[in-house]
Amino acid sequence: VQLVESGGGLVRPGGSLRLSCTASGDDFDAYAIGWFRRVPGKAREAVSCISSADGSINYADSVKDRFTITSHSAKNTVYLQMNSLKPEDTAVYYCAAGARINEYDIVLPCARVPFRFWGQGTPVTVSS
Repeated sequence: VQLVESGGGLVRPGGSLRLSCTASGDDFDAYAIGWFRRVPGKAREAVSCISSADGSINYADSVKDRFTITSHSAKNTVYLQMNSLKPEDTAVYYCAAGARINEYDIVLPCARVPFRFWGQGTPVTVSS
């Protein structure tokens, strides 16, 4: 599966951005989609994930109540609406895909999915 992110940019503190992740190449509903972010010199952080086929959603504590993840299956696209942005949200944001059903036919919550396919990333800068 191929993933393309878009929507990053420069925004002032308190502002909003919406990131998009569009998937192609396989059955969209077979995958969970996750958003991750990375700041140079720091470990990658899981931000949010969604498995639209079974309704599984998860958020990192650092973004709860500010970020919202949604899925539009007809467009094979997952969105990350980011509100009340803070300077510490500055990072390169990546989306990733992983099979939501494992080899034992167990449906995994999206936070447990092994994400194997990655996009190229979109930068987000929050600064005044």
